[in-house]
Amino acid sequence: MFGLPIGTNRPASLRPHPGHPAGMRAAGLVGAALWFAFLGGAQEKPAAPASPAPAQAQPADNKPAEFVGSTTCQMCHEDIFNAFQKSPHQVVESDKKRGFETKACESCHGPGSKHAESVSPADIKQPAKLKAGEADRTCLTCHQNQSTHTGRLNSSHAKNQVSCTACHSIHKNGSHGLVTRKPAEINTQCAACHTDIWSSFQRPNKHRLPEGAMSCVDCHNPHGSALPRSVQTTRGSEPGCAKCHGDKVGPFPFEHAPVRLEGCMACHQPHGSANPRMLTRHEVRQVCMECHSNLPAPTPAANGTLGTVGPAIHDLRNPRFQNCTLCHQKVHGSYANRTLLK
Repeated sequence: MFGLPIGTNRPASLRPHPGHPAGMRAAGLVGAALWFAFLGGAQEKPAAPASPAPAQAQPADNKPAEFVGSTTCQMCHEDIFNAFQKSPHQVVESDKKRGFETKACESCHGPGSKHAESVSPADIKQPAKLKAGEADRTCLTCHQNQSTHTGRLNSSHAKNQVSCTACHSIHKNGSHGLVTRKPAEINTQCAACHTDIWSSFQRPNKHRLPEGAMSCVDCHNPHGSALPRSVQTTRGSEPGCAKCHGDKVGPFPFEHAPVRLEGCMACHQPHGSANPRMLTRHEVRQVCMECHSNLPAPTPAANGTLGTVGPAIHDLRNPRFQNCTLCHQKVHGSYANRTLLK
């Protein structure tokens, strides 16, 4: 009976008393077994994670890029560097006032130390690949207060997200500047976007842009102006038409109101027209009658029309009255006659 393994069910009468030596030996064996089981389980548990190391100094890659000078850029971009020496921007390389002496490349591209080490395009600023607003901010750092760029921020080009680098080649053109100078090349560049306007010059009567005698910038300021459509101005606020057609703008003692108040485009189509005088209408009388017609009564009938009957002294059925400029020859203004006859 006493040879049975420990833990075997025994009758109560045969179980040793807790104070009996056999009972104490059995209890000790059970405790030892539990202790060794506990130690084994503790060894199988994964070790606790180590406490984080104290903060250390940031690696060198996180430091901001530094200026390295244009000579460092020359090592890889020698062709661009040589072309830049003929560019108007080369003055930045030697100008101490702007703060970029010997660092002209980095004045637009930003500090180049990281790019010089990694040779990665991601580590250098490329204005040609930036959004229009960001690219313009780079250019306007120097050009914002110049007279030719005063309207840039409010110009139609800026509002339509056309950046400076879309028209200007910073590393090209050399001694010709930063943009094309020949009229034919300028017109080709503008026509790449303004296709509808360029198609107007295919009409029979036009300004001679397709022939290369004029360019778009003769009349338009690509950087913006005070007038709509970036029209160039002369003599203060008059349209650029006066540069070539100064005899049509006066001042006259007897003015034609549209010339002063509405400008040339009230009657003329500057890009091209079917009329030999580049008028907005095919016939002269149709242009004149838009303003010079008998107006209806102050309270016209509901089915009445506005501006369809000519002046009473003219019979428009007679051919002599169908061409207004046969008599009113000084339609832009007169020095002698109130009715613009001479």
